[in-house]
Amino acid sequence: MQPTRNTLSEKIRAQSIELLNKHLAAAIDLHAQVKQAHWNVRGPSFIAIHELFDRVSEEVESYADLIAERAGGLGGTAHGSIQVVAERSFLIPYPLGIADENQHVFAVSAALAAFGQSSHEAITLATDFGDADTADLFTEISRGIDHQLWFVESHIAPKAVQKNEQLTPLPTSAAKSR
Repeated sequence: MQPTRNTLSEKIRAQSIELLNKHLAAAIDLHAQVKQAHWNVRGPSFIAIHELFDRVSEEVESYADLIAERAGGLGGTAHGSIQVVAERSFLIPYPLGIADENQHVFAVSAALAAFGQSSHEAITLATDFGDADTADLFTEISRGIDHQLWFVESHIAPKAVQKNEQLTPLPTSAAKSR
């Protein structure tokens, strides 16, 4: 660890840096996945979804930057190289070869949901080991990812709901097992 005058104990900082680097890898992966969709989407709503994916990717990239800067501010090293990302990301690999806008919307929303769920869990973890600022950072990211997910899922056509039928939520975890 790099020397710092940060008042958190070294143990807490080390735990936070590990948690941050886990999410840094996934955030960089998520950014690349959304760009993959942006570059390859085709369909009647092409321009709207193409531009949406570009905005989502910019937001996700800003979260990666916040995560990396927090790790550095705690005296750690941000592990954001492509090799590290490929090894450590907990997201399911993005399906290559798809072009249909609905398939891309589904794939991007699943990746956003998985990252959002893990970010939400990181709030509790950071709080439990005593780093309120890292927990606050993950709260900001979780809220932002939920917002982006809403935008993407808004491109899924609603199905008619029968009387007395309840909506089933989309799966929120698309995390690959380790």
